Amino acid sequence: MQIRQNISQAERKAWMKELSLAPPEQLLKLWDAFSNKPTYKHLRATESGLVQVRGRLGNTGDKFNMGDMTITRASVVLDNGLNGFSYIQGRNKQHAEISAAIDALMQSDLAPTINELILTPLNQARLDRQRAATRETLKTKVDFFTLVRGEDE
Repeated sequence: MQIRQNISQAERKAWMKELSLAPPEQLLKLWDAFSNKPTYKHLRATESGLVQVRGRLGNTGDKFNMGDMTITRASVVLDNGLNGFSYIQGRNKQHAEISAAIDALMQSDLAPTINELILTPLNQARLDRQRAATRETLKTKVDFFTLVRGEDE
């Protein structure tokens, strides 16, 4: 397994997003079907903790603290020395570890295979969920209009 060079920050951000947003059951199913799983060690134990979530009203107002959110982080090193990291919402340690292993593999020459067998199906499923949610939302859309009654002359 060779190390890929010149991986952009945007590219890595995109695959880490797909891994973090993936339903754990779907990720596990795709990972189980992947035949070239690496062996890895933990750089540090997988652990859960809290992060402070901040927000803005209308995405333009002042920032305010919304509250805390539970995350699980994992960091692994493959036998070839590649490091992988993940941060997952919730407490699913298996999800975090698999995501970290995939992050490390995406930095190797196995990236096209991982992309085809794992990341593309995850992306497609996420887009399908978004489209379904949009369709459900559109069913409840109400158009408001005003009739002119002639009294405001």
